[in-house]
Amino acid sequence: MISETPRYIGRAISAIAKDPDKKRLNGQSFSSGQLAKMYNFHDLDGSQPDAFRYLVEVQEAGKPANTEGYR
Repeated sequence: MISETPRYIGRAISAIAKDPDKKRLNGQSFSSGQLAKMYNFHDLDGSQPDAFRYLVEVQEAGKPANTEGYR
């Protein structure tokens, strides 16, 4: 499974709120996976799921479903 827990999203929000230079993010859109890499936080199981990367690299490319490497 590549989806994240609600806590993962919460950690993303918390990381942005604590960032003294958060203004640099204005006008941009980020996935939770991108923010996890940017701010180095993890989901409850220690992973950094990236569902959007999976959608592009696997689903949109027409490859068979395989979640390995996305959690």
